Amino acid sequence: MIPGPAIRRRLGSVVLVAFAIGTAAFAQTAPTPRAASSSQTGAQPSGEWHNYAADSRSSKYSPLDQVDGTNVHELEIAWRWKSIDYGLAARHEGVVPPFVFQNTPMMRDGRVLVATGIGAAALDPATGEILWTFDPFKDEAPRNMGRLSVRGGVTWNDGATRRLFFNGNGRLTALDADTGALDQDFGDGGRLDMLDAGQGVRRRQYFWTSAPVVCGDVIVLGESTSDAWSRRRNPPGMIRGYDARTGALRWRFNIVPEPDEFGFDTWESAEAAQAGAANVWTWMSCDQELGMVYAATSTPSNDWYGGHRPGKGLFAESILALDAGSGERRWHFQAVHHGLWDFDFPAPPVLADIVVDGKPIKALAQPSKQAFLYVFDRETGEPVWPIVELPVPPSDVPGEQAWPTQPHPTWPLPYDLQGLAIDDLIDFTPELRAMALEYVSRYRIGPIFQPPTLIEGPDAKPTIQVPGAVGGTNWNGAALDPETNVLYLPSVTVPAILGLRPPPDPARSNLRYRVDLSEADGYAWATLPNGLPITKPPYGRLTAIDLDTGEHLWMVPNGDGPRDHPALAHLDLPPLGQQGRVSALVTKTLVFLADGSDAMPVQPEGSGSRKFRAYDKANGDVVWEMELPAGVSGAPMTYLHEGRQYIVMAISGAGFEGELLALALPEAPAASAP
Repeated sequence: MIPGPAIRRRLGSVVLVAFAIGTAAFAQTAPTPRAASSSQTGAQPSGEWHNYAADSRSSKYSPLDQVDGTNVHELEIAWRWKSIDYGLAARHEGVVPPFVFQNTPMMRDGRVLVATGIGAAALDPATGEILWTFDPFKDEAPRNMGRLSVRGGVTWNDGATRRLFFNGNGRLTALDADTGALDQDFGDGGRLDMLDAGQGVRRRQYFWTSAPVVCGDVIVLGESTSDAWSRRRNPPGMIRGYDARTGALRWRFNIVPEPDEFGFDTWESAEAAQAGAANVWTWMSCDQELGMVYAATSTPSNDWYGGHRPGKGLFAESILALDAGSGERRWHFQAVHHGLWDFDFPAPPVLADIVVDGKPIKALAQPSKQAFLYVFDRETGEPVWPIVELPVPPSDVPGEQAWPTQPHPTWPLPYDLQGLAIDDLIDFTPELRAMALEYVSRYRIGPIFQPPTLIEGPDAKPTIQVPGAVGGTNWNGAALDPETNVLYLPSVTVPAILGLRPPPDPARSNLRYRVDLSEADGYAWATLPNGLPITKPPYGRLTAIDLDTGEHLWMVPNGDGPRDHPALAHLDLPPLGQQGRVSALVTKTLVFLADGSDAMPVQPEGSGSRKFRAYDKANGDVVWEMELPAGVSGAPMTYLHEGRQYIVMAISGAGFEGELLALALPEAPAASAP
């Protein structure tokens, strides 16, 4: 493997000495497997996949082992199914298919269930043939149509009723999973109007790119809101819980607190509390036994200038533990105070039952854009390993009151590059090194939490932010093997250029300063003039972390990366890692990971490829790879049907309409008649 730039903790020697964490970052001994409890596996049949991320604990794990290292090379395409979104868009005026097909299906009760956000379908698990489809526009007009993907839905079964829940067209919809008909016992004839937030609050629009979670008998949803790069105010984020049987609103949690609520005083002016956003745009996790739902929140508006919202700003960029029945806050942790970096949490917490120094802990592990892994006791909110407040660079932007410290986990180590130093720059050849040095001389570089720069005057230098807003771990999240408590974390290194300016047209923006996306030094990816990344590889990686010890077991590049670039091709380099958004699937035998799709709306040019791979869980070795018709654009899943294991994933790309593709081992030949 390529060692790449050191994954520096950059916490300072005082912290290292204080906590005496001298363990090697890359141990090579895999944990011993142990039997997973029913709570660890989600208490669902081993061959099914009930939730977007396998189970309500967001494990992305299946105990299936039919496909293993000895036969994975025999996988072949079993079936393909083109998304119904394109047919619906052609049939109904105003219906717009998404930029990229990111859906992850579910499998339950003998059906593959697909919820695209525009429509829904049930498929035969063996052939991909349609069993039923749902067209929401037969009886209602399209509304809230954007080009955002909805990544999936959730199944629910109380023993008498089988439902598929999904959100789209500004509604939460409940379908009879057997027939695809609207379930008349839920909401208003099978639908809830999500523009109605209850208690007299109404939204102008409602989007959510993620899947709901059912926690006990409550279905819990977040929402996606605009980043509002031009305005101070934005709809404030909220989390809602509805009765899974009737659709009645049980509770609403205001992420930006109202005046009589806990945390309101952390927004240090009335104007600050109107900033908005701080929403949950990723999916959430649930501990069914504790009856707690865990949500990770985003940055308040504006993402990169906080002069209009002084204060820490609870509960933005935080982990929230809520009582699933009442919505009451049990505990919280704010990972970024007064965010200026778009370091929202884009992935869900992963729930694991770990053993640390002989002590069993019901844990929560939160991946992040920062490439920190935050690990807590999910009952109490206490960090499993110390998290310390350390000073960070101040802001010199007029009116900005950057928070002087930020939380830094002391353990586990960061799992991707944090901050940018000269030693991190690409150095395959002297020419590339000189090009990189000249490039960064035009920018401000420094540690993580280096604040944005004001671009005024001839000597002003934009900041290079590492990780950038799409660096570290994004919505792809992590995957957990509950038998070993090893967490598998895909991540990317994507430095970003960040600069603030007064808005060019004050009539269209009431912000004092904002990122100007029309300017190259407003917000852009930091790449050399020849298109290569500015840093050493890996540019995309897969890291295995033992949650019982916090140690990194191994890290490997994921994908070939730019090793065939004209400036590198003659060097015969090993894989350098792709900068695509990719999601892992873990089974009893293997880790599956793709390179990502080139159709993702926010990622560096040239990211993604058509490769799909299986990795050895013990050491990260690639044991098999396959080129698909297009890049993998959604999180893969797996199920067992009539004795055959299938691995299913969404594929799509630039100029390639989205579809589901299923892989399986060849069927055994039928026995001949005597």
